[in-house]
Amino acid sequence: MRGFDRATVVDRLRGQVAAGRAIVGAGAGTGISAKFIERGGADLIIIYNSGRFRMAGHSSMCGLLALGDANQIVMEMGEREVLPVVRDTPVIAGVNGTDPTRRMDTLLTAIRDAGFSGVNNFPTVGLFDGRIRQELEASGMGFEREVEMIQTAHELGLFTIVYVFTPEEAKAMAAVGADAVIAHMGLTVGGSNGMDTDGAFSLEDSVGRVQAIGDAALRENPEVVVLCHGGPIAEPEDAAYVIARTNAVGFVGASSMERLPVEVALTDTTAEFKNIAVGGVA
Repeated sequence: MRGFDRATVVDRLRGQVAAGRAIVGAGAGTGISAKFIERGGADLIIIYNSGRFRMAGHSSMCGLLALGDANQIVMEMGEREVLPVVRDTPVIAGVNGTDPTRRMDTLLTAIRDAGFSGVNNFPTVGLFDGRIRQELEASGMGFEREVEMIQTAHELGLFTIVYVFTPEEAKAMAAVGADAVIAHMGLTVGGSNGMDTDGAFSLEDSVGRVQAIGDAALRENPEVVVLCHGGPIAEPEDAAYVIARTNAVGFVGASSMERLPVEVALTDTTAEFKNIAVGGVA
C-alpha cells in the first residue's frame, strides 16, 4: 500500500472531528493486530519498536532500552507485517529521532518510500527524567533532536504525530509543524505488564495535564490536533472522561488497543475450552 500524503491524513482527521467522532490512533505490534484494528475503524495505525516486545509478552518499556535497533525494528515490522495487510488506514512509523548513527533525512525518506504515511517520536527521551534525562540532554541526545526529526519529516511531506509530556514540549513541536500532539500520561495502567495505579497519575490529574499541554500546542498552532494517551487513560470510558473535559479530540492507545484486549481474550477463551467436560459417552 502506498502511503497517504500529509494533507489527506489531516483532512481525514478533521473530518472525524467535524462529524463529532473521536479520533483513534492504535499501536500495532503484529500484522494481525493491525488487520483487526483497521477493521474496528481506527483512524491511524502506529508501529513502535515497543510493540514487538509488548506482543512478545514483555513490558512496553523494553522499547526504551538497548534491546535492538529501534528504527530497524520498525522498518521490518512495517514492511513485512503491517503494511502488507492494511488496506485503507494511514500507517505511522515510530522513529527514534535521537539515534546518532542515522542520517535522519535518509531514514525518513526510506520510511516514506516504504509506504508509511507519517512518523511519531518513539522511543522518546520524554519518558526519562532525573539524572538520566539530564545526561541525555547534555550529550546531545535530548528532546530537541526529536523536534528536529519532526521538522525534517514535516518538510518531507510526512504527517507528524508526536508524544509530548509538558506544555513546553508541546509548544516546541507545534512550532515546527507537528500535525497532532499526544499528551502522554505515562505507562498504561493495568494488565500483566502495566503501571500500578498507585504509581500513576489519577484520571482527574490527567485532565489538568492534558488540558495544559493542549493549550500550549494550540496557542502555538491553532490547527494542531490534540490527543491523549497512557497512564490511567486505559479503557474507552477513561478516554471518554478525559476527552469530555479537555481540548483533546481523540485517543492514542498501544497497550490499551492490543495488549490488554489480548490478555483478556486469550485467558477467557482458554478457560472456556478447559471447562469442557469429558466422559459423557459410556
